[in-house]
Formats: sequence, C-alpha cells, structure tokens
Amino acid sequence: MSRAISAPFPPDRRGVAPSRDTGAGRSGGTARAVTRTLSDDPLGGTVRRTVLPSGLRVLTEAIPAMRSVSFGIWVAVGSRDETGPQAGAAHFLEHLLFKGTHKRTALEISSQIEAVGGETNAFTTKEYTCYYARVLDEDLPLAIDVMCDLVADSLLEPADVETERGVILEEIAMHDDEPGDEVHDLFVQAVYGDHPLGRLISGTAETVTPMTRRQIQNFYRGRYTAPQIVIAAAGNLDHAAVVKLVRQAVRGTPLDSDPASPAPHRAATPAVRTKPVTTVVEPKETEQAHVILGCPGIDRLDDRRFALGVLNNVLGGGMSSRLFQEIREQRGLAYSVYSYASQYADTGLFAVYAGCAPGKVDEVLALTRAELARVAADGLTEAEVARGKGMSKGSFVLGLEDTGSRMSRLAKGELLYGDLMPVDELLRRVDEVTVEDVNVLAAELLSRPMSLAVVGPFGAGDFAV
Repeated sequence: MSRAISAPFPPDRRGVAPSRDTGAGRSGGTARAVTRTLSDDPLGGTVRRTVLPSGLRVLTEAIPAMRSVSFGIWVAVGSRDETGPQAGAAHFLEHLLFKGTHKRTALEISSQIEAVGGETNAFTTKEYTCYYARVLDEDLPLAIDVMCDLVADSLLEPADVETERGVILEEIAMHDDEPGDEVHDLFVQAVYGDHPLGRLISGTAETVTPMTRRQIQNFYRGRYTAPQIVIAAAGNLDHAAVVKLVRQAVRGTPLDSDPASPAPHRAATPAVRTKPVTTVVEPKETEQAHVILGCPGIDRLDDRRFALGVLNNVLGGGMSSRLFQEIREQRGLAYSVYSYASQYADTGLFAVYAGCAPGKVDEVLALTRAELARVAADGLTEAEVARGKGMSKGSFVLGLEDTGSRMSRLAKGELLYGDLMPVDELLRRVDEVTVEDVNVLAAELLSRPMSLAVVGPFGAGDFAV
C-alpha cells in the first residue's frame, strides 16, 4: 500500500488558489470513470487501468517493494503528425511546456521536483511525446500536480517562444555537428523522402525560425486532448489514489473536457510509400566515416516482429553477433557496428550501422552486404536462433528492473498497441519463434534492395547503390 500523502498546492500565478474539489468537473458530474485490473504479474505488480469520462486513460503498476515512482504523461502526437510548415512543432511544444503555467513559473516547475530529489524530463518521437518525472513514493502527489499542470495548462508566453526558438536552433546546430547522429536522419530521409516519417523530429532552421506562437498554440490545443493522452505510473503507489490526484490536477483545465471515448491506437493504413533505393552522401571532413545500409522493414503489429528481434540479435545485436565478430573482432575494421530495427504503425526499417576510417568504408560495406546475402540465402542455425531468443527474453526482463521502464511499458502498450501484453505472454511468443520463422523472414527481408546513407569525406559519386 502506498504511503501517499497530500502535497501542498502552490498559489495560482494569477493570485487564485486552485480548487481541491475532486469532482468530475466538465467531464461529467454524473459520468463515472471505468476501472479494471489488467494483470497480476508474477514478475511485477498489479496493473490497473481507469478510463475517465473525458477519455483520458490512467494506468498504474503497483510495486510495493519499490520506494520510488515513475510518472509519465504520454501524448499520441509526434513529428509525423505535423504538416510541412509545422515541422518541428511537436518538439518545440515539448520545450515550451516547461516554461510556465498559470500556477508555476519555469523555475518553480523544476525547483519543486528537484527540492525532493526528483527528476523531470521529456522527449519527442515520430509518433508520440512523453513528459515524465521520477520521485520518492511519498512525493508522487507533487509530481502528479506539477506534470499535469505543465501538460494541461501551459502559457506559451511570447517571450518564452523566442527564448526556446534560440535553444532549439542551437540544438539543431549541435546535432549537425554529430555525424554519428546525422547519418541516421539521412538514412530515414533516404527511405521515406518527403513523407512526415522522413522529416527531422526537431524540424530544421528553415521551419523553426518562422514558426509563430499561434501555430504552436493551435497545435497544442488541437492535439493535446484528453482522448489522445495516456497517464502511466509504476512503483509504490495506490491506483485509486493516483486516479483521484490526476482528476484533481486536471480539473478546470482543457483536459477536463466533455465525455469522450479514448482515441484508438494509430491506424496502420494507408501504407507508407518509400522512395526507390538510393544512395545519399553528406560530404564532411570527419575523421571517421559513418554509414547505414538498410531497407523498409515491418510494422510494429506484424506477428513477425518476434522473429525479427531474434534475427537482429544474431546478425548485429551484440558482441557475439555475426557482423560484430566479422567486422570488428576478426578484422578490426570498425569500433562500432550493429544492426537495428525500427517499427511504426504502418511501416518499419531494418538497417546496419558502422563507423570506420574513411579508407575502410568499401571493405566494411562489402563485408556487410556479403553477410546479409549469406544469411538471406542460408539462414541461421538452430544454435544461433536459440541464442537470439535468449537475448530477446533476457534483455526484455532485465529492462523491467526499474520503475521507469515499467511505466514506459504500460504507456506504450496502451498507446501503440491498444493492449498490454503480459510478460509471460511476451516470453512465450519469443519461445515459439522457430528456426524456419527466422529464416523465412531473413530470406525475404535481407534480399530487399537497400539504400545507403554516408556522412564523411566523400563525394556523391563515390558510392554505387
């Protein structure tokens, strides 16, 4: 049972003390929240889900053995939801929500959490945005009030817009100075082109510089609605207390809205069109060349995703992987080499990254292509598949050793999949992957034409597709 205590509410910046009323407000004086238990996980705690009348969802995992709680507000809005002129709006908004509300200044938002030893942060992806805090269990009421306040009731003051515009432009410039990061963006653009998935999450200087407060405000109020939001918390907590605190924190804000149903998870149609296979080179005088070779993959609801995880582990997912052993351990051609898979609602990517001396790029690419062709033609062995399955299961379970990862699991299950797969079920699905499953997928996926992205001291004509 959580040792939840009431936290003092700070005065409104307009001089009005916020209400402590825990009624439903505009979300319906007679409407009722619906709560159900999703699981009693032997590897964790009890998971419960409440849907408020407004469509806002609250999921918690009670883990009494912990003394901390991770609390997150997840919004089903990312960079792919922007129009061309809006590119970077979701990320811009993520910065601005920490700059002050009607109840708190920017300093108060950070200092109130830091005063109890907690931490806050946020991140934007292509399909969602997350704002989170991690605190001691006894300070959860404070974290809920602060985080709900900044997400629901930010001021977006004109002066703050200009300040953060400068910060974001510096962030973009810093990113451009990191070729190891830049090559990933270059590869995504090579595959998706002008599709929103191909754009930079941060936007560009050309889109961020002219963006107005009105554009950001319209994006904020149009997208940050209760049905699009999932609140998740994991740690030493009581579900009913969390729900009550959330309802209290959003009362009287735009998230205290009329009754509505939660938004469904992002649809997988229509299919995303990808560009024809291409080679993209960003000439830079770097000491190391950065290359990514890859192709469109599978979406996140594809049943083959478990087989893909196994294939990725064996091919380039660790120090025992084929690519690591061949390129780094046996030949010493690169310090970093790995494969990875990214999945979205309606598409995905599979790719191999390597960083090496410019003079070794041709050899590294030749070895990579040869290994991909070998696995596509001959498949993996039974022993390799067993090792890949063990890596998948172990990394997943070990990743659940902290409240932050458990909180993320709750939110992603609800937001991205529309369901929370129990840990035992996920492990079972990995166990059920067969050698044939992996090899059929490898033959299909690794035989696809592959695009190449390169950042380094090269010209556009130095590489053939």
